[in-house]
Amino acid sequence: MSWNDWILGNELPVRLSFFFGVFAVMTLWEILSPRRKLSVSKGLRWTNNLGLIFLNSLILRLLFPAAAVGVAVLAQQQGWGLLHYYELPYALSVVIAVVTMDFVIYLQHVMVHAIPLLWRLHRVHHADLDYDVTTGARFHTIEIILSMLIKFATIMVLGPPVVAVVIFEVLLNATAMFNHGNIYIPEKIDRVLRLFVVTPDMHRVHHSVHAPLTNSNFGFNLPWWDRLFGTYVAQPLEGHTEMEIGLNDFRDPKQVDRLPGMLMLPFVRQLGEYTINRRW
Repeated sequence: MSWNDWILGNELPVRLSFFFGVFAVMTLWEILSPRRKLSVSKGLRWTNNLGLIFLNSLILRLLFPAAAVGVAVLAQQQGWGLLHYYELPYALSVVIAVVTMDFVIYLQHVMVHAIPLLWRLHRVHHADLDYDVTTGARFHTIEIILSMLIKFATIMVLGPPVVAVVIFEVLLNATAMFNHGNIYIPEKIDRVLRLFVVTPDMHRVHHSVHAPLTNSNFGFNLPWWDRLFGTYVAQPLEGHTEMEIGLNDFRDPKQVDRLPGMLMLPFVRQLGEYTINRRW
């Protein structure tokens, strides 16, 4: 059995092992050392957030059985992508691929805040009235499908090593749970950590009800893009324990924290002030 065959056959168990492992660690951390007091019933939010995550995972598996790893294998077999045109050390190709795909995620995140139609989808993520590990994977099903298609296109253009795609997928899931965690990290440690990875305090700013803050700190994994492109905000003015999470236009838990309401949220008329091209 080739290395690619092994990855393709074991990609799902590997990703699920990391997902449940990180999820368990973050859940325990939130219990032992929470950053903020939650405002909505955790049972209500978790039941519906996890329900949406399960629904999205099922639909993605039905639509794209081979997922991103399968596209990477196909690109490698066909010689598609920029990295197949250059003879680079394997380790360097992996690093370039992971960093490039992370940059594409940053650009995609900016895009869903800038285009009103896409913001309608993405606001399902922002409408969560609290902020914890389950928020990290709370996205509308249509946005998840679009995100997967963008990932496929990136892989075909870039031609990353298959192992780089697996590493990227694992890192993206793990860091999304980490930086959405309701966990306390001492400020001195946080200042150092956010030089290398997006921390919960850094990303929580992005979930403020205030539109200028919502349009900052777009990074999910690597924190450098926000500093490089001027979208970095260090802290919320009111502090992390007092800042209000969510969207001003959607404050009813029955609408934003229950699965039917989340699925219908993109089709509600109000667009709000949050899209980037409506900030000024």
